[in-house]
Amino acid sequence: MKGLGIIPSQLNKFDDKDKSVPHIGWNSADTSRTGQATDDSFYGLRPTSKYYYVHSYAAPYEEGKLEKLGWTVATARYGNEDFIGAVAKDNVFATQFHPEKSGAPGLRVLKAFLEGTRSQKLPKQLSTSDTKEGLTRRVIACLDVRTNDQGDLVVTKGDMYDVREKEGAGNAVRNLGKPVEMAKKYYEQGADEVTFLNITSFRNCPVADIPMLEILRRTSETVFVPLTIGGGIQDTVDTDGTKISALDIATMYFKSGADKVSIGSNAVIAAEEYYARGSKLAGNTAIESISSAYGNQAVVVSVDPKRVYVQSPESTPHHAIKTSRPGPNGEEYCWYQCTIKGGREGRDFDVRQLVTAVEAMGAGEILLNCIDQDGSNSGFDLELINDVKDAINIPVIASSGAGNPGHFEEVFARTRTDAALGAGMFHRGDYTVKQVKDHLQEKGLVVRPFEADI
Repeated sequence: MKGLGIIPSQLNKFDDKDKSVPHIGWNSADTSRTGQATDDSFYGLRPTSKYYYVHSYAAPYEEGKLEKLGWTVATARYGNEDFIGAVAKDNVFATQFHPEKSGAPGLRVLKAFLEGTRSQKLPKQLSTSDTKEGLTRRVIACLDVRTNDQGDLVVTKGDMYDVREKEGAGNAVRNLGKPVEMAKKYYEQGADEVTFLNITSFRNCPVADIPMLEILRRTSETVFVPLTIGGGIQDTVDTDGTKISALDIATMYFKSGADKVSIGSNAVIAAEEYYARGSKLAGNTAIESISSAYGNQAVVVSVDPKRVYVQSPESTPHHAIKTSRPGPNGEEYCWYQCTIKGGREGRDFDVRQLVTAVEAMGAGEILLNCIDQDGSNSGFDLELINDVKDAINIPVIASSGAGNPGHFEEVFARTRTDAALGAGMFHRGDYTVKQVKDHLQEKGLVVRPFEADI
């Protein structure tokens, strides 16, 4: 398909042989060239900053080609592919990244463009050692949101998905804080994304009045990184009997400030039906309809698997792996059973079946939980993560089990996960997001530097 012809370039899909596609996360928009760092800021862009990208196609960068025609070009690198992150000429300025979701650096870009400040000196002289090319390691803060017994919306956290206090407090729902305030706190600590998982159904609430819509609207006023919302995104019937599609619900969330929606139990049912049809698409599932309307990068599938131990791969029809953590009877193999309804109901369906099906259906990312590790603070299930990464090409977010910064270092070092998520360790104040990212940076991993000043 031809474009307007203003910029003589062609969009190509990223090669997924050595990396996940879509390209989701924080990357550069650097005007430096040939090993020399720039000494001025172009429309607020800085070579030390990172910006939020989410796309499958990009314009490859050919050094000097656009510059000869009067364009200024900022570039980024994904794997071994250099592509154009931003271009400008005369009164035209275009970005591949999302400035409105790029924290203070993105707001700085918007401010410079609106004020017509095309170029200004950087705050300090830079060297090439100050810039690190490529996609950063994403650290995501997750907030499980539900109503407590008094009807108030609170952030909670479960142990193997049980969110009620074990001792005292009358077995009440664990209350760790208010959603909007906590989201802002994590943003200010440097969280690369914030995920809200609505674990209350709001069955008796009109869809247009779902409390999560207001939480998204209020959060969007002060949090300028991507927001994901999960829970209840399915075809439903409103309190007045009106049928409302999953696409309609997703649209309400997007209009309220969400960037991605997360689908859980509904995805498992849709995947089972996908195989029942002989691996054929239905065309009208929530995943297909939302990804068709908004792009696959807008659809996350939240997976809730748990281990089932077996004596040998031959003893189960499901995909089994050899594990370094034997079962209760010394079993050396396990398969990962998919669950629905918040982990309360197991299905005769394994995690590999699920992730390969939803990728075919149009999901752009997997949020990979693990019931066995949930609330354990003992680290991520690395075997599960590697098994899923081997099966699909879309990005994976590792979840469940993080208890300290070392667990984030471990999951990035020993798996090919694209991001890692923390919840309880942040909510309890054991560690901050900044402490996790500082630890990763000390270990030589590229992370997004948090900038408070635009």
